[in-house]
Amino acid sequence: MRVERNASVRTLRNYSHALHAYVSWCGDGFKSWRDCKADDFRRYLFELMKQDMARSTIRLRFAALRSFYKYLVHRRGLKVSPLADVQLPKPERKLPVVLSLKQMEELLEMPLKIEPDKRAQPWQPARDAAILELFYSSGLRVSELVALDVSDADFLSETLRVVGKGNKERLVPIGSHAMKAIQKYRSEAKVHDGPLFINKNKDPNKRRLSARAVQMLLKKYMQASGIGIEITPHKLRHTFATHMLDHGADLRSVQSLL
Repeated sequence: MRVERNASVRTLRNYSHALHAYVSWCGDGFKSWRDCKADDFRRYLFELMKQDMARSTIRLRFAALRSFYKYLVHRRGLKVSPLADVQLPKPERKLPVVLSLKQMEELLEMPLKIEPDKRAQPWQPARDAAILELFYSSGLRVSELVALDVSDADFLSETLRVVGKGNKERLVPIGSHAMKAIQKYRSEAKVHDGPLFINKNKDPNKRRLSARAVQMLLKKYMQASGIGIEITPHKLRHTFATHMLDHGADLRSVQSLL
């Protein structure tokens, strides 16, 4: 199988373990792989589920068995795989990790609390604070946030014009904390037009902050805060939605904002 699949040593080891585990379960009843029937594997599956084995582990074992039978069908003349009609349990859906209100407040304080990088511009802490406030206030995707222009922000109505997936445009209300943070940053960085969030580059055509840069600054403040959770823009999006629902917003309204 190493030659057939160009498999790694680790993959081969996992596959070997899965095959031996099935043979061990069969005991004296195992004759050959060609004699195994679909009902044999269904009973095996049922036994693993009774043991409360994780679905991911079960699916990994059966992936190895199915791969082995594909090899027997394609290379060793077996007519049909006995696993072809065996239904596996669906993968477990993990609940998204979100920050608590206290953790979120701690994260929001970080840009103006920690010592800035010596190479940073004086306005960068204010920019980073505005980015975090805006993430939490709006639930924007990182791609939507970095695509914002100054002209997309209406400071009177406290809304943003956002172009999302499929080039669909929507108006997103943002809170007063985020709006004040944006105004403070714009004043310090002297951002009057063009991209809303800028980098240190002097070239006007290269001033827009990248999604990668946002991810890196999130990582920096996560480490500084000691929260102990890997923070991504997507987790902040889930945090926004969860806290909105916790404070009485209806699901339909929250969905319309995302």
